[in-house]
Amino acid sequence: MSLRYDSNLDTAIIAPHLNQPLSVADFESSVWHSCQPVEIKRYWSGETAPVKRRAEVKVCWSEEALHVRFLGNQQEPLVVSGNPVTDRKTLGLWDRDVCEIFIAPDPGNPFRYFEFEAAPTGEWVDLGILITPMQRETQWDYASGMTVAASVENGQIIIALRIPWSESIPKPYSGKRWRVNLFRCQGPESRARYLAWQPTRTAEPNFHVPEAFGYLLFA
Repeated sequence: MSLRYDSNLDTAIIAPHLNQPLSVADFESSVWHSCQPVEIKRYWSGETAPVKRRAEVKVCWSEEALHVRFLGNQQEPLVVSGNPVTDRKTLGLWDRDVCEIFIAPDPGNPFRYFEFEAAPTGEWVDLGILITPMQRETQWDYASGMTVAASVENGQIIIALRIPWSESIPKPYSGKRWRVNLFRCQGPESRARYLAWQPTRTAEPNFHVPEAFGYLLFA
C-alpha cells in the first residue's frame, strides 16, 4: 500500500502492516524485507557519528503487536551486565549498551509517551513518561508486556522488541500517525555514547525531548 504524507521523509518511519503473526526472535523473517530502514547515524547533538556506531531500525505492526528490529554495528567491546536478568525490567539499563524507542500514541500530546529499551543481553525496561512544565514524571511500575530477543555475532548486534497492543499502546489503523524517536547508547560513559535518530540538540545528552520526536506512520 502506498501512502503520501506531508511529513519530511527524514523525520518519518513508515511501518507496514503484517498479515501474519511475527515471533520476537524471528530476526530473518521475510517480512523485514518489506520494511523501510531508518538509520541512527547522529549523536544527540546532531553531529554525525562514525559508521562503526550506527544502527539500522525497521518497524512494522501486526494484529497483535508493534515490532521493532535494531541492527547495529558492534566493533567495540560491549558494555553490558555480567549477570543479566531477563525475567523482569532492569532499571538503570540506560547506563550500559542499549537500544531504545520512545512512543507517543497521541500525536497531539507528545509529552505523554512510553519508553522501551533492550540490551544485547536480552535485558529490557519499559516506562511511562509524562513531561510537565515543572518536571519529568516517570511511571516506574508501568507494565507493557513487551518481549525482547537479542543476538551478537559477526560484528553486529540484533535486538528485537515486541510490544503488544494495550490501553496505553492501542492498536492503530492504516493511516494513523504517532510521534516517535529512536536511540542507541554504545560504549563507556562519555558524551560520545548517545546516538539519536532525531537529534535532541540539548547542551548535555538528553533523549527526553518530545519536541524533537519524528513520526511513525502506519501503512
